[in-house]
Amino acid sequence: MRASRLLTVPLLLLLHAPPSVSAQVEEPIDWDMVNRIRAEGFGRSRVMETLGHLTDRIGSRLTGSPGMREANEWTRGRLAEWGLVNATVEPWGRFGRGWSVDRAAVHLVRPLAAPLQALPEAWTPATAGPVRGLAMRVTLAQEEDFEEHRGKLSGRILLLDEEREGPPAERSEFRRYTAEELEELAEFRIPSRRDRDQNRRRAIERRRLGRALREFLAAEGVLAMVKVSPWDAGIVRVGGGGSREPGEEVGPPSLVMAAEHYGWIVRLLERGEEVELEIDVAARFHDDDLDAANTLAEIPGSDREDELVMAGAHLDSWHAATGSNDNAAGSAVVMEAARILQALGVRPRRTIRIALWSGEEQGLLGSRAYVERHFASRPEPADPEILELPKSLWPVTWPLRLQPAHAKLSAYFNVDNGSGRIRGVYTQGNVAVGPIFARWLQPFDDLGADTVTHRDTGSTDHVPFHAVGLPGFQFIQDWLDYQTRTHHSHLDHFDHAVEEDLKQASVVLASFLYHAAMRDELLPRGPMPQPPVDGAEKITAAESTGTEHDPVHDPE
Repeated sequence: MRASRLLTVPLLLLLHAPPSVSAQVEEPIDWDMVNRIRAEGFGRSRVMETLGHLTDRIGSRLTGSPGMREANEWTRGRLAEWGLVNATVEPWGRFGRGWSVDRAAVHLVRPLAAPLQALPEAWTPATAGPVRGLAMRVTLAQEEDFEEHRGKLSGRILLLDEEREGPPAERSEFRRYTAEELEELAEFRIPSRRDRDQNRRRAIERRRLGRALREFLAAEGVLAMVKVSPWDAGIVRVGGGGSREPGEEVGPPSLVMAAEHYGWIVRLLERGEEVELEIDVAARFHDDDLDAANTLAEIPGSDREDELVMAGAHLDSWHAATGSNDNAAGSAVVMEAARILQALGVRPRRTIRIALWSGEEQGLLGSRAYVERHFASRPEPADPEILELPKSLWPVTWPLRLQPAHAKLSAYFNVDNGSGRIRGVYTQGNVAVGPIFARWLQPFDDLGADTVTHRDTGSTDHVPFHAVGLPGFQFIQDWLDYQTRTHHSHLDHFDHAVEEDLKQASVVLASFLYHAAMRDELLPRGPMPQPPVDGAEKITAAESTGTEHDPVHDPE
């Protein structure tokens, strides 16, 4: 099946492509360099060493936290140590307050004693040491619900969700793409318009309700609020709450509890039991520097040094674990690909630039700011409510203002779907690069990397590049347990990374970077985004960025 797919995809592309694209099917491959890349990447890999330091030693890397700043500096230093030039930590602008958590413990005190599994949401405050209060199940889904409970909540610990019903659906906890799934993924599906306006309205309402809820609960003297984890099997999957803005009400401590423990407490309350909980959260805000930064470094080019080939991954994580699969794994792969090329003494024609982003988990903030600063920008929306949203939810505005460097970027390659091996690449609808990528994958058919699909995928840091007409690409990766156990959860530790897969991904990426940097021409681009025509439905690059294969990367 694998050999069939490798023969079929390039052949179909050749048969249906215009002459200029057909000629690119014979894209040259430097087989000697591929051999050297494989030998270095498999025989002298340091990818697990890099991953281990980012996770086991530095730990979680929430943007704005001490861990994130340490990771920026450590990656800069390590890339410079390997011989990359212009290694720097580049500030990209205002992010808001940092936050970190040192300790969190939740106990059932009455009607019996037991420890409970729960973790605080980011940007919510600490408790004043261990605090005890009676649990109360309430629904506060809209501001109209507040009046029913006004004056009744002081000293309480609120459970804001209903019990999750039914056993978890049967699913494979650890999986790789099957040959049949890859065949299906290679088939293009015409994208449909997503209702971004509706999503934006919902986001505005969520932010308005969240702010009102925090102010209401603080005024009522609520001790803490608890939500249910969206995953089962004791997995706590947690993101952000509170507020990053200095001076804005953060509300009481907010925690997410394992679904099984949460259901236990709700059932006790429904049976008329008086339930007392004890919560102890030691968390800190960091207001010393409200800006955030990306780590950048380069392998300098030669005769085309003003042209760029980029690879990147987001370095930031959530705080429930050490952020191994999301996304220290991708960062380690990108760094390892650069190390491999540097160790081989490669002198690329184009400059190869490595980027490790921050603020991805809050809406691709670091990569968006980088693209705006270096390649292309759009006017800000006029609506102040829109301006408060993550930029990923801003409407597409015009005109698109290009900078000179826009014409000089050949490609940006992103790695951010866990620690699974690379199985292929999304072209983001750019059919002209399909034959080129198919050729570049041929040396790795024995490693399972053989699929090119013209579908879009979204929700991570290639999107800001693609949205302004730049060739930004994300690889297809095996999911392993990314979507079932580790994504944004307390299980996302080094143990869940697969060494052989990370070595394979590093080697494939190194080869892609090398061949993109050495070819005679820049990689072909898709059409530039265009303003919608009145009365016509038009999909822009910024709007066509998602498929059913996306992981969940919702901004805060």
